[in-house]
Amino acid sequence: MSIWRVKPVAAFEADMKKSDLKRILTRWGLTSLGIGAIIGGGIFTLTGIAAHDYAGPALALSFVIAGIGCLFASLCYAEFASVLPVEGSAYAYAYGTVGELFAWFIGWNLILEYMMGATTVAVAWSGYFVKFLHLFGIDIPIWLCNDLATATEKIIEHNKEFPTQLLDLPSFAFNLPAFLITWIVTGVLIKGIKEAASTNNIIVVVKVAVVLFVIIVGAFYIDTSNWHPFIPEAIPALDEMGNSTGKMNFGFGGVLTAATIVFFAYIGFDAVSTQAGEAINPKKDVPFAIIASLVICTVLYILVSLVLTGMVPYSVLDKAAPVASAFSEKGLTWAVFIITLAATAGLTSVMLVMMLGQTRIFLGMAKDGLLPKFFKSIHPEFKTPYKSTILVGAIISIVAAVTPINNVSEMCSMGTLLAFAMVCIAVMMLRYKKPELDRPFRTPAVYVVGTLGVSFNIFLMCFVRLHTWIAFLIWGALGIAVYFLYSKRRSNLENNDIIEEEFL
Repeated sequence: MSIWRVKPVAAFEADMKKSDLKRILTRWGLTSLGIGAIIGGGIFTLTGIAAHDYAGPALALSFVIAGIGCLFASLCYAEFASVLPVEGSAYAYAYGTVGELFAWFIGWNLILEYMMGATTVAVAWSGYFVKFLHLFGIDIPIWLCNDLATATEKIIEHNKEFPTQLLDLPSFAFNLPAFLITWIVTGVLIKGIKEAASTNNIIVVVKVAVVLFVIIVGAFYIDTSNWHPFIPEAIPALDEMGNSTGKMNFGFGGVLTAATIVFFAYIGFDAVSTQAGEAINPKKDVPFAIIASLVICTVLYILVSLVLTGMVPYSVLDKAAPVASAFSEKGLTWAVFIITLAATAGLTSVMLVMMLGQTRIFLGMAKDGLLPKFFKSIHPEFKTPYKSTILVGAIISIVAAVTPINNVSEMCSMGTLLAFAMVCIAVMMLRYKKPELDRPFRTPAVYVVGTLGVSFNIFLMCFVRLHTWIAFLIWGALGIAVYFLYSKRRSNLENNDIIEEEFL
């Protein structure tokens, strides 16, 4: 059988009918899940890095650029979700159009996207949680709330700042808060989608309210002089050793690099499509939730970035906690308490949705025979894929406890950009090959939107840093090896003689 064999649409429909998952998510429940994933890591953490090192006040422009790229992809996702409303997201869409190898490669990169995303957020959550405890005079030892590299770096900085209070360099460090929050979220996800959605809804209300608070209160402290120059003059980018990387920070190139960084913040609408198997009316509600969550959050992101860079000079923003640092610089310590609490809660819901999406990707791939049956085991009472949820929780908790945040965040964005580009290609192929399919939602000007989506996302990939490309290529090569050594021979299409639809 060809590696480009496709899964028949009829097979997807059969999967939907025999699914053991509970269908309890409404239109607004799905939208809330999307907002829960989008608002969090991007606005509370990565805005500091993107503004401080790459875009300056033009961070708002970076969000606009990233948002436009996401809009093209979201319209394509919405059409696919209305045609194939099953768990698996971009993986399932590619399997029904382009072919098995293409679909496997997308699924393999979605694993990277969600795993690295959840890990990044777990580490960020730990940072905000430690800051929150500090407000009450409670301080966790540095070696117990950071990985070894980060703990060493912080102690060296402390010794430089306080030479009379020297601290010993640690030989061991473990990020205990990141480890524990991962297992708390894992427990919620095992219990059931209803509990996970209810928890997420509460958190979403809190953090949207705080984001609006940041926009409204912060607007009164904007100094427009902080926006000049809006796009700082480009300067050579240096590596850790002070050598030129061949790229530029700031300038329009810096704005584009910042767009690839904050792109991490937009994967929430992708997570919506992974929940189609638990939606009450997936063909109509999933497309609505995808577009609604993206539009709502993009507007909020742009406004928040303008407020932050207007309140203080971009060079003053703290890379780890930019929102809190902006209000702290203005002496609004009472606001810092509210923001830190909201960030801690907000990052929890991001982790919840990312880990939820990860297990549903595993479920979809396992149903097709490309992954072991272990990943499609459904709990008899909770109706959740509990085995894969426990495995995902174990991996994320350990990686988050021992890995620096800057080593994983860009890998997540890389996987997202590729998945978005592939979905745009696949939706155009399906429109051409199977024009007669029922499409409750149709992408407007699909060939224009799809082409722009592909071009835009590949263009942004060109601005990802070199070490991220190297790691991404290694991960991709590993995935291709796994496919040919294991998945291809165990595919349902290979072993069950499922007759594929001849599209061409």
